[in-house]
Amino acid sequence: MLLTRKSNQTSGSTSSLVTSLARGVTRAIPTMDRRSFLRRSTLGVGAGFAAAQITMVKKAKAADAEKTPQADNKVVVKRTVCGHCSVGCAVDAVVENGVWVRQEPVFDSPINLGAHCAKGAALREHGHGEYRLKYPMKLVNGKYQRITWDEALNEITAKMLELRKASGPDSIFIVGSSKHNNEQAYLLRKWVSLWGSNNCDHQARICHSTTVAGVANTWGYGAMTNSYNDMQNSRAAMYIGSNAAEAHPVSMLHMLHAKETGTKMIVVDPRFTRTAAKADEFVRIRSGSDIAFLFGMLHHIFKNGWEDKKYINDRVYGMDKVREDVLANWTPDKVQDVCGVDEATVYKVAKIMAENRPSTVVWCMGQTQHTIGNAIVRASCILQLALGNIGVLGGGANIFRGHDNVQGATDVGPNPDSLPGYYGLAEGAWKHYAAVWGVDFEWIKKQYAPGMLTKPGMTVSRWIDGVLEKNELIDQDSNLRGLVFWGHAPNSQTRGLEMKKAMDKLDLLVVIDPFPSASAAMAAMPGKPEDLNPNRAIYLLPASTQFETSGSVTASNRSIQWREKVIEPLWESRSDHMIMQQLADKLGFGTELSKNYKMQKVKGMDEPMPEDILREINRSNWTIGYTGQSPERLKAHMRNMNVFDVKTLRAKGGVDKETGYKLDGDYFGLPWPCYGTPEIKHPGSPILYYTARHMMEGGGNFRANFGVERDGVNLLAEDGSHSKGAELTSGYPEFDHVLLKKLGWWGDLTEAEQKAAEGKNWKTDLSGGIQRVAMAHGCHPWGNAKARAVVWNFPDPVPKHREPLFGNRPDLVEKYPTHDDKKSFWRLPTLFKTVQDKNKDIGKQYPLIMTSGRLVEYEGGGEETRSNRYLAELQQEMFVEINPTAANDRGIRDGDWVWVKTPPMAAVPEFKGLRVRAQVTERVGADTVFLPFHFSGRWGGVDLAPYYPDGAKPIIRGESINTATTYGYDSVTMMQETKTTVCQVERAA
Repeated sequence: MLLTRKSNQTSGSTSSLVTSLARGVTRAIPTMDRRSFLRRSTLGVGAGFAAAQITMVKKAKAADAEKTPQADNKVVVKRTVCGHCSVGCAVDAVVENGVWVRQEPVFDSPINLGAHCAKGAALREHGHGEYRLKYPMKLVNGKYQRITWDEALNEITAKMLELRKASGPDSIFIVGSSKHNNEQAYLLRKWVSLWGSNNCDHQARICHSTTVAGVANTWGYGAMTNSYNDMQNSRAAMYIGSNAAEAHPVSMLHMLHAKETGTKMIVVDPRFTRTAAKADEFVRIRSGSDIAFLFGMLHHIFKNGWEDKKYINDRVYGMDKVREDVLANWTPDKVQDVCGVDEATVYKVAKIMAENRPSTVVWCMGQTQHTIGNAIVRASCILQLALGNIGVLGGGANIFRGHDNVQGATDVGPNPDSLPGYYGLAEGAWKHYAAVWGVDFEWIKKQYAPGMLTKPGMTVSRWIDGVLEKNELIDQDSNLRGLVFWGHAPNSQTRGLEMKKAMDKLDLLVVIDPFPSASAAMAAMPGKPEDLNPNRAIYLLPASTQFETSGSVTASNRSIQWREKVIEPLWESRSDHMIMQQLADKLGFGTELSKNYKMQKVKGMDEPMPEDILREINRSNWTIGYTGQSPERLKAHMRNMNVFDVKTLRAKGGVDKETGYKLDGDYFGLPWPCYGTPEIKHPGSPILYYTARHMMEGGGNFRANFGVERDGVNLLAEDGSHSKGAELTSGYPEFDHVLLKKLGWWGDLTEAEQKAAEGKNWKTDLSGGIQRVAMAHGCHPWGNAKARAVVWNFPDPVPKHREPLFGNRPDLVEKYPTHDDKKSFWRLPTLFKTVQDKNKDIGKQYPLIMTSGRLVEYEGGGEETRSNRYLAELQQEMFVEINPTAANDRGIRDGDWVWVKTPPMAAVPEFKGLRVRAQVTERVGADTVFLPFHFSGRWGGVDLAPYYPDGAKPIIRGESINTATTYGYDSVTMMQETKTTVCQVERAA
């Protein structure tokens, strides 16, 4: 199907547009066919393009004003942030009489430098809603019918209360969103807490939870340490498990600038990607063998004395144990056996990284989505610690996140094992938030089932088992009976065949989304009669997009940006935080939810003010420094992007004309930690753990989060390893009231601060006094300790390679077996060895390794981008990449229809497999196939178009790879295995 080209149209009041554009630049986007616009947007780096390539911007002519039919047209420019990946590209949206008519990438943005990728270039389509979910709907006799908002809210809350009474609050699971802004993500965790459950999660669980856990347990915080911009300071960069050119296109601008000055670029991946096409060195490894490769590099680094010995002595714990393991167990022959890379290549890459310091490592889901994801992440961290690359300009772990606010949603949103800010679930954390919320702690406790307040909930990756598992094996009273998908694509999750069965068994399914998502069609299509719950109720609620509200969003580099509302909510959509408030009102805790917020009227209804929610985040999230980024400071940054340096992110002078705020010295977006209150004016921390700067200049050191001693070894940093200007020049523990008194600094607190800080630490002192005093002495409230190369609280303290549960190398399973089965930390039993042993020889029937990844044209589960007419034209069919050798052996030619079959399908004989197009290419090796994960809407060769709501089915529909993916989870985080499983490909008749 070819899509119809959109005809040229003109827009009125060009003169008004000219006077409204930021910075007073007299230019406008000329009318042009959007397909041509998109084709231009795919030039350059994997769809990113430099400002010089944007040829559709020209000076407006005075004559345009004379052609304007209406002289009083109101044209305004609203500054927002792209809603796709985590790069954080700023966009100026031109709105004429309330209609979003044009857009322009922000040339002054230090992040995107005036660039767009294909998705960003097509962003305006969000403002038209052609294929949106327009009204509340309910599934009735297999078809979605329109209902009113009152009907939907009344019926949903009545059903929730019914399930609560029968089975307790934990019988309902809430899947939040990495598309929510910070305020909505925070409010949702608060909402679930006041409902009385920790059964909530969001997309980060299945994209970077292993990163968060692995990185946080190595040096203190689970986030990207440097920035896209700082990569221009790198002398070498290794991308391992990252296809940035397609997944984070505009980030490649910074890498290309670095290459212009001699930076060496290495790409390590099972597949020759668009990113690999830009590399100086491409290394093909066997999927899932990252630890073998990384420790193979370390073998050469240690053997040749390339490690940074002083750095390791002063700032790292346990590297001696890693060295012993690496030299003994990861000799070049063993490395080649496991990952398929010869000694000379591993040596060459190690030498490049060692001789071109500072060097940085970039990773994404190629590393994280494995049953050993936490260990792979830590292996990358250890490599960088060995080279002394953490806490330096141009070094670091540049961990590119996926969705536009997956970092922020992880920081302050609906995690099942913590309150906002990673506060955990201990009673002390609850009392901290009870005080912040102004809600009685005992009242919150009574909302929970007995004993469940401090017990982590289930994860989004395992909700299927929460429904289907035997009740006696679940660590809560009831199986899951209700599920809310709140801005989440179910096709991004593994085990799709079992997911359909679980959906059919639910009593309640609610989908809240601007688009109906794959869940609408999956729930409506007929299932097996024996699986179907005759009493189930299914509702679709139309949420607004992020362009129909305001709020803050955190980019991958931890910079926070404020989005202006571009347009009013389309159709009958409502903002997510309005829906939260309306549900809470009917469930009986609306007053508690919003008692600290002012309300604003939207479409005549009350909606909590995002600014007030952010101020509550500022009052509470001391742990990660979300306290200094007031709405006023963030808005001033957005208005004055031109004053920030594109390499350092630091403001060079600058005064905000609207408020008089002096920007000089701030780092763009006040990247967390931004310590203390906004009045202290901490500038933000663009480089984590950087001791060469004063802490009030954005400097840092490793966090003291693991005690002060281990097996008689001091865990605090050695003398001299302190941030510049600190009065404590050796290591020190986290600050609390006791430490302040020992140091004689207690008197620096005001009388009111002393009263508030008594018995508290830097994370729970709501006055902020402990932080203020520590900062006044140049010290970090989180302490100063060594990073951990050995993480003693993880299953493998020194990372171990373990073979996937489904593989085609039984010989390696014998040498590198998986974990034993375990009673999970997350309320459910988790199988490891049982599954691997049962499928030890599965490669005979399914000989190809199946892996997945992104396309530049689509994002996430793909419903919104496949519903965009311009993006849909660029990639119209789901496909499988297969090597010519594998294709020839199977009689497959390029463009043929093929069936992709995997082990779970054996249990569902009527399911033939995934029917997709074959793309015969050497991008993949002869033992590997690749499928993108953005598709849904077809199921075993059947088009699900009839099961979507009328007018809301995506333009492009295709098989979801995750219908076919297998069982497998990380032993620490319950991250799903998507990158390494097995399949067979057959030519379709």
